[in-house]
Amino acid sequence: MSYFFNIWIKFFFLLTPFFTLSMFLSMTKDYDEIERRKVAYKVTQAIIITCFFLYFFGDTIFQVFGITLDSFRIGAGSLLFLSAVTLVHGDMNIPDQKSDKNIAFVPLAIPITVGPATTGAILVLGAEVHDSWHRLIGFCALTSAILCVGALMLLSSYVERLIGKNGFVILGKITGLVLAALASQITFTGIKNFLNL
Repeated sequence: MSYFFNIWIKFFFLLTPFFTLSMFLSMTKDYDEIERRKVAYKVTQAIIITCFFLYFFGDTIFQVFGITLDSFRIGAGSLLFLSAVTLVHGDMNIPDQKSDKNIAFVPLAIPITVGPATTGAILVLGAEVHDSWHRLIGFCALTSAILCVGALMLLSSYVERLIGKNGFVILGKITGLVLAALASQITFTGIKNFLNL
């Protein structure tokens, strides 16, 4: 159970839920509640499908390109840290595409929720688990994290009224701090293993 929770909390913050929710609200502000819910369902489905391939086929990708897991840890950790810094400073801007009805997969699922840094981290976390049972638990935790993000989008109108714009800013910065710590851990693990310390 502790393994499930540890993986779940990592994936939950990797998906930058409050930044995603803020972008979701911004890009669907002209939608009615039914349209907004339909988009939320589609985004959740797209994220699950994308993460499934990243999580289970990450090691295959490494083999094809001849990339070691530790070198990818260093790269993904560095990229994740940069994303964390932009979250803390609140500089992440996504072009406004509210007039486009096909926003579920691009840009809401990719690259807003599953961006380059998140992609790299999921590839690493999936590839470093070789035991089938733990890999299955990991994917269940990942799916649970995605469903939590999906639930936030489904309840976005209520969440917006509850915490307001300032609440999103604060939660986004907290997410950035957690991501920075996670990025440091991934990077240092890669460096340690690469140097055989």
